Amino acid sequence: MSAGEQGRGAARRATISDVAAAAGVSVGTVSRVLNGHAEVAAERRAAVEHAITRLGYRRNVAAARLRRGEGTALGLLVEDVADPFYSQIHRAVEDAALERGWTLLVASGAGEPRRARTQLAALAAHGVDAMLATLPVGLGAAEAASLIGAGTPLVLIDRPARGEADSVVTDNREGAAAGVAELLRRGHRRIACLVDRGELHTAREREAGYREAMDAAGAPVEREWVVRNAADPAVDLAGELGRLLGAEAPVTALFTGNNRITARTLAALHTTGRGSEAARPELLGFDDLELAEHLVPPLSVVAQDAAGLARAAVELAEWRLGGATAAPAWREIPARLLRR
Repeated sequence: MSAGEQGRGAARRATISDVAAAAGVSVGTVSRVLNGHAEVAAERRAAVEHAITRLGYRRNVAAARLRRGEGTALGLLVEDVADPFYSQIHRAVEDAALERGWTLLVASGAGEPRRARTQLAALAAHGVDAMLATLPVGLGAAEAASLIGAGTPLVLIDRPARGEADSVVTDNREGAAAGVAELLRRGHRRIACLVDRGELHTAREREAGYREAMDAAGAPVEREWVVRNAADPAVDLAGELGRLLGAEAPVTALFTGNNRITARTLAALHTTGRGSEAARPELLGFDDLELAEHLVPPLSVVAQDAAGLARAAVELAEWRLGGATAAPAWREIPARLLRR
């Protein structure tokens, strides 16, 4: 994080001395309130708490723990630990935490707001100093921040909230455009786009990248070529593919918006008798897949830099723990086209 980024939108950070002066008490009294000591009179405690709120005081948690000889504890909430992408995020965050001597606590929200709320509260109850999270649809940044407690840094990964919380995300639009441009370079003009739910930033950006690449090439986009919610098991993907491939002027290539959609598409093509090399339309997916290079033909993909996302998120958390008070940061990590 550059000095310029740190300085934008930042005022002087309130100190414990400022809180003491505003509350009309000693620094020692403020310290006792912050550390939960019971021997502070109710009136003085209320004055200190009011001053903390009014001044927006936030403790330098990392420094305080260091003085006490304790390590920093980092929380991580991912969507699904079984998803290869989130497994890579987990591993890379763990590596970055170990490099810093931090403890890592991990939980999974499983894409369910209720479960994610429970898990965030549980991680907070274990005293994490900062939280990295992939939030499900239905759980916003403001609510997540309230669940983990005022003053605890929150960094969002993959599901960003621009202007609301520090966010780290793949450059989804540029990555998708590069993938579709590769299909166009291979001679395809009738390309379908299968993406996730429209509520997701990633799905919207990947569809936008698809449209930008098609427009730049002067290739038309028929309304029926875009299939949304394609990761949902309730969607009849085999039926959608039958429609796209069985039309009078069928599509000749498919751009799939994430690894779950790619896996579902490959299974649906097999079910409909189009899974063989001769019958299968050319497919290019967003997110790499294990064994993708061993498929026949091999699968080209737009690969996310999970390690880069994780490192950037940990760096932002470290920056906040160091006392940074700038406006919410936004970091985009480039994706990479893997031609196979």
